[in-house]
Amino acid sequence: MSTSVEKRKQMSTLQREIFKIKPVAIGCGLLALASAGFAQQAPATPNTLDTVTVTGIRRGIEAAISVKKNSDSIVEAISAEDIGKLPDNSIAEAISRLPGLSAQRSAGRASVISVRGLSPDFATTLLNGRELVSTGDNRSVEFDQYPSELLAGVVVYKTPNAAMVGQGLSGTIDMQTVRPLNFGKSVVALNGRISQNSLGSAADSSDRGNRLSASYIDQFANRTVGLAIGYAHQETPVQENQTGTYEPFFANPSDGGQRPGVAKGAYMTDGVKALRRTGSTKRDGLMATLEWKPSADFSSTVDMFTSRATQEDTANQFESHLYYNGDYPCKPACNWTSSTVNATNTVVGGVVTNVYPLVRGQYNKREDKINALGWNNAFKLGGASMVADLGYSKAKREELYLENNTQLVPSKQLDVLTVAFPNDGFMTMNPARDYSDPSKLYLRNSIYGSGYGRTPSVEDELKSFKLAGKIPAPESLSSYFADFDIGFNYADRSKKKRQPEGDIVLGKQGETTISSELQYAPVDLSFAGSNLGKIPAWNVPGSVAKYMSFNPVEDKDYLIAKAWNVYEKTTTAYAMANIDSNLGGITLRGNVGVQVQNVDQSSSANYWDGTAPAGQQVKPFSDGKKFTDVLPQLNLVFGLGNDHTVRFGAAQQTARPRVDQLRAALDFNVDKATGKPSANGGNPQLDPWKANAFDLSYEKYFATKAYVAVAAYHKDLKTYIYEDSREVDFSAFVAGYVPPVGSPPAQKVGQFRSAYNGKGGKLQGIELSASLPFNLLTPMLSGFGLTASTSVTNSDIKIKPDPGSVSAVGEANITLPGLSKNVSSLTFYYENSGFEARISQRRRSDFIGEIGNFNGNRTVRYVVGENITDAQIGYSFNQGSLKGLGLLLQVNNLADAAFQTYAGTKDRPLEYIKWGRTVLLGASYKF
Repeated sequence: MSTSVEKRKQMSTLQREIFKIKPVAIGCGLLALASAGFAQQAPATPNTLDTVTVTGIRRGIEAAISVKKNSDSIVEAISAEDIGKLPDNSIAEAISRLPGLSAQRSAGRASVISVRGLSPDFATTLLNGRELVSTGDNRSVEFDQYPSELLAGVVVYKTPNAAMVGQGLSGTIDMQTVRPLNFGKSVVALNGRISQNSLGSAADSSDRGNRLSASYIDQFANRTVGLAIGYAHQETPVQENQTGTYEPFFANPSDGGQRPGVAKGAYMTDGVKALRRTGSTKRDGLMATLEWKPSADFSSTVDMFTSRATQEDTANQFESHLYYNGDYPCKPACNWTSSTVNATNTVVGGVVTNVYPLVRGQYNKREDKINALGWNNAFKLGGASMVADLGYSKAKREELYLENNTQLVPSKQLDVLTVAFPNDGFMTMNPARDYSDPSKLYLRNSIYGSGYGRTPSVEDELKSFKLAGKIPAPESLSSYFADFDIGFNYADRSKKKRQPEGDIVLGKQGETTISSELQYAPVDLSFAGSNLGKIPAWNVPGSVAKYMSFNPVEDKDYLIAKAWNVYEKTTTAYAMANIDSNLGGITLRGNVGVQVQNVDQSSSANYWDGTAPAGQQVKPFSDGKKFTDVLPQLNLVFGLGNDHTVRFGAAQQTARPRVDQLRAALDFNVDKATGKPSANGGNPQLDPWKANAFDLSYEKYFATKAYVAVAAYHKDLKTYIYEDSREVDFSAFVAGYVPPVGSPPAQKVGQFRSAYNGKGGKLQGIELSASLPFNLLTPMLSGFGLTASTSVTNSDIKIKPDPGSVSAVGEANITLPGLSKNVSSLTFYYENSGFEARISQRRRSDFIGEIGNFNGNRTVRYVVGENITDAQIGYSFNQGSLKGLGLLLQVNNLADAAFQTYAGTKDRPLEYIKWGRTVLLGASYKF
């Protein structure tokens, strides 16, 4: 049998060998876990592998190199350096350092991941080979909800194989936990860190945080039973300084809506703001795995993962509309003087009179719960093997958002404001009055009302069953194939969203100041570049309870489309041949196969019929479709000798539509002046994104110690999903709709804005990556090394932005959300005799991000490219009475990089946010 066949057999016996001291065992275990079908077969005896022992940084690097080298697909990997010790502060940060991957920050943390320049919705995330649910409105997983201490490693598949269920179009991210029977003895690992944020504390929030974790692994009953339990707790301060403008920037009109004192046609904003946000995030995670292996032919594994996270914060904000002071347009007029217009015809400063600023309190509480449970049974039947796998996961998010508005009263007290927009996004605001005295600011029906609130909730549930088999190739085909995979998977997923909203109304007492027992210490807004100084801060939920009433509803015309149910039933069957052959002196391995997906998608919701009598406007609506996709896929790995490898991948790939795009909910009404119907909402009839993908990679390895690689890829998207308006016959589209009788004459045909399938486009890129310990160059540099990657991605795909999107300014179409043309990462490290030091940097160029706007809706923003630098030093005691003890000092976001968004051009800033740098001091102990 060929050498590659022997390698394949060895890998299949090492599934989930992640935390062995030997790096080859770690790497092979990760690879086998993620191999076709995720068939978990019996692990080999721990003492049959490489006897070279490495520790610390090199352990994780060599394990990841082993995964990449031995995979039949083009993959990237990270592996823990030790139990409960992945190389970055969070799993999202670790993933974002891999070639071609980038992260988008939220609340200062790396959260969602883009793979190869495509939106996070194009990637699928798995946990132990099973697709995961999400607490977001769509499919993309928020990785900061998964404690890195509970994960053994991550494999990112850039090319799929036919046996991979739940694969994504841009990539598939598989997070993995440990298997206790892969350890030779019991292990206990403890980790603890304390942290401090550079922005400082506040009256309602500390600037300090902590992280604690514990892992226990043991074997019983003559090593036929294994148990692994891990717990992780984290408390992180929420600290944010933000300045911003109202969205969008618009051209000063020449009609009656013109802003006095501003040149006609000049781009400008209608408002400015500065806020300080403080609070805390608490997260608890628990992982448990129970293995039973009574014989070499049978094993049964139950694994569980749960995460609970709560974020609670308050933002205290000074803001002012520049064209509304209780009347629109302003009365008396809001006049601009000394307005400055730059080279892009944008107003970048000036003095505005007769504005009516307010001080706002915003409270947000979000609770996320994630549960995942799996039961895997592996059998050997002669030369064949079989796996039966059950999976269940559920995610739930509940939020409470409240805002209060205060202003100077009793009479409308107008002010003069000086504004300026430098390139860094800060602005100067110089109000003529003192806004720091809470006894002068009244909770009242301000120019924006007295307050507003919403209570969104999301529930996502997924049940799956998989049956897979591996059959040895008959003797007549053994020169070409090692074995064959066949399998079947059924997944039943439902996602539900509700978003009741409503005004927060003053009670009988009317306008009032907020009592002293609800007041916090004032917050300082001097970072905004103004003489504003400090403004009051208060307990927002307390003020609502004492002075106001809040009764959120979801059956209003402007809210009805925010509530929906989406259901998906996906049946997947696959067949795959695992190639193992020789072409002269070249070894050839890989796989060729086909996956067939049958999808039954549907949605139910309500719609608002403005033509119906009062009390009967809310009506039910449901829709859906069934379809089948046939996806051929091929992976070839050519071994050229001396550890030179060339890989080729070709596949037809799909990505399911965003869940909110599949919703049946819609807003429906009839124009009283024309009799023409119109609506906007979701489209349960959507087909998925589809692409023909081609990958080519060259890799040179130096055993498992180092590698260099160059990869090129091309994706030809045959279909894409975008927002558009089209004419529809509403008498057929909306069941039961009968055009009303009256004047003007009723019409059946009108515009419906929704998500539609359209033509795609091309996406291509090149990736360079390397991992190099410098002792391969000269013994004088022993202990030093680097890992580095850079990627360049181009796309001719253009999409239409959503209505009201800030990116629509001056553009009919925008580039792909999530696409940064240039993404790179670089880590220098030193490791010697227990001492470790490293500095890491990840960069991405400008991109269009998808974030929640002021009213909680998903929108797109131009985002300024980021450069995030982290550093750490540590020491591990490897002998003596302190053996097993490790000390760590870590600094995240060393340069305090800001998160900046803009409207079309960078001199039209929207948000400028700083979350501060975080210093962590920690210790770990393993025995």
